[in-house]
Amino acid sequence: MANSRTASPDAAAPFSLLKLLPPLLAVIIGMFMVILDTTVVNNAIPTLVDDFGTTLHHLQWAVTGYTLALSAVIPLAGWMTDKFGARRVFIATIVMFTLGSALCALASTTEQLVVFRVIQGIGGGMVAPIGMALVFRIAPPDKRGAVMGVLGIPILLAPALGPVLSGYFVEYVSWHWIFLINLPIGIAAVIVAARFLPVFERGKPPALDILGMILGPIAFAMLAFGVSEGGQDWGSARTLTGLIVGGAALLLFIFVELRHRQPLLELRVFRTFAFTQGIILSWILNVALFGSIILFPLMLQQVKGYTPLETGLILLPQAMGSMLCMPIGGRLFDRIGARPIVITGTLFISAALLIMSQITLDRPLYVIMLNLFLLGCGMGLSMMTMNTYILNTAPRELVGRVTPLTNSAQQVIVSFAVAGLTGYLSTHSDKIMKAYTGPNPLEAAVGAFGDTFLLTSGFAIVGFALSLFIRRVKPAAAQKSGSGEVRAEESVLSGH
Repeated sequence: MANSRTASPDAAAPFSLLKLLPPLLAVIIGMFMVILDTTVVNNAIPTLVDDFGTTLHHLQWAVTGYTLALSAVIPLAGWMTDKFGARRVFIATIVMFTLGSALCALASTTEQLVVFRVIQGIGGGMVAPIGMALVFRIAPPDKRGAVMGVLGIPILLAPALGPVLSGYFVEYVSWHWIFLINLPIGIAAVIVAARFLPVFERGKPPALDILGMILGPIAFAMLAFGVSEGGQDWGSARTLTGLIVGGAALLLFIFVELRHRQPLLELRVFRTFAFTQGIILSWILNVALFGSIILFPLMLQQVKGYTPLETGLILLPQAMGSMLCMPIGGRLFDRIGARPIVITGTLFISAALLIMSQITLDRPLYVIMLNLFLLGCGMGLSMMTMNTYILNTAPRELVGRVTPLTNSAQQVIVSFAVAGLTGYLSTHSDKIMKAYTGPNPLEAAVGAFGDTFLLTSGFAIVGFALSLFIRRVKPAAAQKSGSGEVRAEESVLSGH
């Protein structure tokens, strides 16, 4: 094969974006497929609930299981690339994700769909960190900013296209195609990656944190289960079992990670106050944002009566707002710091969710779409800004291990948000429907959604209050290693 030789990231060669496009395309296709899949399922949930004859409380595990699987494998990206090579692992993860997609399309029960989504998540979790690390090593140092910016294409485009594609397939073809669409994309990614991705020298893999690998998923899965059941009854045996077992496993996980020389997740970074403050704020925003994002398709289809395709189109303003404001936040960050940007973003999010908490059956569609646009603007301003702020607040000697921690933690928090809010919505809807005596039951249903939006707005308001206290910090631009000066970005993108 033409690229079977070992490549060096420092190989002297004149820069040509045209020559860089083939390997860059392999990473873009892979990332696009994975990000697309995180958005297509949300819009299809009402249809999946009906087709499988199940409840939202049970089907949400197709989302929760996927995000938990992502969180479990993200920290392994660095070790896997050192052990087996970045190109080989990247192709293997794409194959696994594509296989998981095919299995999801064949699922005939909720349990099968959840298991197959976990397989998808295991494959998809390492695609982004390994893909970004590959591109970072391919690009010349003075061109990395521009080249890495090209990776923004799947990050921005996939969330916009996902709900629309999902709506079209669900309404005019079959829900199976929201997964089958990944087959040609995945095959294309494998072919392009095998043909054009170079092979890099492997590093020496660190000692694998086996105990952390076992305890982490147990802790997060059981806590997510407890939160999900708690949405229905916080005093039930199932809720208490999940929280107690998950809590005990989490304490053991923290103990193991703090004592391990090369832990799966670097928890010692929490000793830095600014970092801890920033990541807690990020978690709160994740609950408000991703918890509310799953509510919109449900409300639009189940209460407002829109079709899946109409729902996908209605959701477009959210993606447009994020696409518009994300680069604005990036440009302003170096000039004015994170604080004013995040304050503005959290204010937008809080306002949008508060307005949605007052939703009624006769609320005009344009008002809902304006709220979605406002929510997207808040997301675009705050999320990427917070990610950069968290990286800058990390101690210089630990900065290379921050990205795996933050990415994994984000997926765990998202799983908690989805599990908890869908559980609350299901239980609250049942209570309101039983107590309702009016002529139109949809009024009760929309009231349940309004109360759930009010709950998410509470998280956003707390996030707004915390954003008032974040500080401006200098970036940890570089760190020392045994071999000399190493740029922090390379260590971060490599995931170890």
